[in-house]
Amino acid sequence: MSTVRPFLRRSRRNRIFLGICGGLGEFFGISAFWFRLAFIIALLPGGIPGILLYLLLWIIIPSE
Repeated sequence: MSTVRPFLRRSRRNRIFLGICGGLGEFFGISAFWFRLAFIIALLPGGIPGILLYLLLWIIIPSE
């Protein structure tokens, strides 16, 4: 039994800022809330790790 996994794309429907967390949630089949929470936690130690990771994903992941 083969399941078709969707391509990793930034979401246009489930987005708050750039659609990164929504796209990750759709790709992994879990709520985008958990990715948003992870990015907020990554912003706590000064902001740099979370912002850099988010911007890097924005550049790498294509839009829908």
